[in-house]
Amino acid sequence: MKLNTPSLAMAAVMLCLLLVGTTLSAHHSFSAFNMDSEETITGKVRQVDWTNPHIWIWLDVANEDGEEETWGMEGMSPNYLARRGWTKDTLQTGDEITATIRPMKDGKKGGMFVRTTLGDGTTLTMGGGSN
Repeated sequence: MKLNTPSLAMAAVMLCLLLVGTTLSAHHSFSAFNMDSEETITGKVRQVDWTNPHIWIWLDVANEDGEEETWGMEGMSPNYLARRGWTKDTLQTGDEITATIRPMKDGKKGGMFVRTTLGDGTTLTMGGGSN
């Protein structure tokens, strides 16, 4: 059986489109987070990773025994936040914040960033707004 070159090329393109579409839809999954719940944590900013595809905020939080635990919060993309007034310096290492997250389903220390209140009372949201 002889393969037709245009047919082979079309099959390769279709396969690539299928794989890319699957990858893109998986990227925006919220399946790791409990979207029906919110949890509020207070601590000091350890680090902010202003990186694509999403920023990460690392927060040192005292547990019930007074020991520090580091929580990771996934936020929106830097580009999305920058268009809404955030900069890579909006949150600084050492800032004391209270953050609201959608917690991890598996119980790990972290979640999806929803909003935070800074020490001066300013509230920042996942959508980038502040008041």
